[in-house]
Amino acid sequence: MVSWFRSKSKEAPTAPSAVHGALEIHKPWARSSSHDLPNDFAGAFLSIANKGPDDDRLVAASSPLAERVELHGIRVVGPDIEMRPLANGVALPAGSTMALKPRGYHLLLQGVKGPLAKGSTLPVTLTFEKAGTVAVDFAVEEPGLIGEAILNEEHHHRG
Repeated sequence: MVSWFRSKSKEAPTAPSAVHGALEIHKPWARSSSHDLPNDFAGAFLSIANKGPDDDRLVAASSPLAERVELHGIRVVGPDIEMRPLANGVALPAGSTMALKPRGYHLLLQGVKGPLAKGSTLPVTLTFEKAGTVAVDFAVEEPGLIGEAILNEEHHHRG
């Protein structure tokens, strides 16, 4: 019998990839260029834990390997997705963790200057409203499902 049920395994806590004041950066990764989307665009993802007593906000990002990096959000509208820049950044309330992940908030790199190869790293500087800037290396990994493929996969599992 084939089961589509995925058990939720309890992963051991991982050490942060970077710590900057009260902020902890966990699991930063970017999609490799091995997909059908234009290779001058890339998505990057991470989790940010705000361990401090004060709210903060991710307001910008940059990389020497891209002409521009924007903070984006995705909204699902029926069978389509709508991507939009987040003019006010991403709020990081005190004592919370915010995940930037596929099909949600993410970093959109535009004008990527070369292919992102699996196993390489992507240097990114994150800018926070209160904490300032921190340099983080993002691991380049397989892209997984993208665009129509992820929508079709979700529809298949719901049906």
